[in-house]
Amino acid sequence: MTRYEEVAGILRERIEHGIYHVGDRLPSIRVVCQEFNVSISTAQEAYRQLLDVSLIESRPKSGYFVLPSRVPAVLPSVSRPAQCPLDVSQWDQVLELVATQRDNSRLLLGRGVPNLAYETLKPLSKILSGLHRKHDLNGFNYDKLSGSPELRQQVARLAIASGCLLHPDDIMITTGCQEALSIALRTLTQPGDVVAVDSPSFYGTMQILKANGLKALEIPTDPQTGISLEALEMALEQWPIRAIQVTPTYNNPLGYTMSEARKKALFQLAQRFDVAIIEDDIYGDLAYTHPRPLTVKSFDDDGRVLLCSGFSKTVGPGLRVGWLAPGCYRDKALHMKYVSTGASATLPQLAVAEFVAKGHYERHLRYATRQYQRQRDVMINWVQRYFPKGSGISYPQGSFLLWVELPALVDCVRLNERLAQRAIHVAPGSLFSASGKFRQCLRLNYAFTLTPAIEDAVRTVGELATEMVEEAQRYEVALK
Repeated sequence: MTRYEEVAGILRERIEHGIYHVGDRLPSIRVVCQEFNVSISTAQEAYRQLLDVSLIESRPKSGYFVLPSRVPAVLPSVSRPAQCPLDVSQWDQVLELVATQRDNSRLLLGRGVPNLAYETLKPLSKILSGLHRKHDLNGFNYDKLSGSPELRQQVARLAIASGCLLHPDDIMITTGCQEALSIALRTLTQPGDVVAVDSPSFYGTMQILKANGLKALEIPTDPQTGISLEALEMALEQWPIRAIQVTPTYNNPLGYTMSEARKKALFQLAQRFDVAIIEDDIYGDLAYTHPRPLTVKSFDDDGRVLLCSGFSKTVGPGLRVGWLAPGCYRDKALHMKYVSTGASATLPQLAVAEFVAKGHYERHLRYATRQYQRQRDVMINWVQRYFPKGSGISYPQGSFLLWVELPALVDCVRLNERLAQRAIHVAPGSLFSASGKFRQCLRLNYAFTLTPAIEDAVRTVGELATEMVEEAQRYEVALK
């Protein structure tokens, strides 16, 4: 991280923690130079970073001043899903999105991949190279079914930050978080069972439900507070729900984070109805501020929460290193692991364990999350500038994914077809629903350096969406 980024990050934190309020004059360039022992050019560049994301403004001959909150004026609406269990569809659209992951011919704005170009990841490459030499062919042998002891020890240490006191034996390493979610669902359910999910919900989990013959009961979800506990309680009274699957921290795709009080209330609700919770915390470490939020698992005193996470969104998806803390379901979960993939790959586990143990992981998180926070604000500014008026925009406090709700006249599946002619691809909202709802929504990724080419692509998305609104309006007028 450069010195000006460090200074900009500290000033940002002071603004967001209320040390400087809206309208306050910020320290002069000279004062910043003195306080942080930096050059004039470094101080100016730090302020330019804050100007770029509209956090502050420059007034001629007066200095820099704090602007009002950048929280979007219009947030996505609260979801209103079907009030009965549904079979999951959308596999064709999911397959199309997955097929684009290595497509260099298109600009992929909607994929869920972190930035893999940061210098803070270079130590991992060196560790992997060293392990190949050090372990010779032993690195190609099976590891323990539950995973590398070295990695499980590091995961248990990291989990403390989320409020969880886990023993290494409470953790099993999986082939990515996707396998952790799959094991958890297969551990708890049989074909035909009903699983309650937030709505919209991660399409990968939805496809696990489909593959195992499970039905999704989508629960209304607020873009700020998360899954409706009132609606969930009514659903638990009405339907034979076998499990509750949620992503309560930096939710994918809606971006919300449930408060600690609501997470605790969710756990108590599950206790009252004697149902298990599958918690996806894959984005939990990507907090913009510290400490990171607690997990639902942190309130678990009887082992009913199966916590799923991994390093795909923080370090790299190609490593395929995930983990599961299955609580009281450990024995059955371990069996499910054995019959699916057996032991996970050895070398990636050892590499990640060393990367974490030597402090590289935490340094990488600090750098990456500062970049993601700044880029979130840039992306929001672009969406507000180029997308149709009245579009709802999420405001995540972590991760690198943005959820946008366009006017109802826009069909983002059709929008994607038009974008394909411009070599651009987004993730349409219908992927994130059992029944294909949210067709007027899309997901954007702001993890990668936001270049002029990406701004042009976002502008194109907005222009084509606006065209679709105008076309629909003209059609409606013609019908009258």
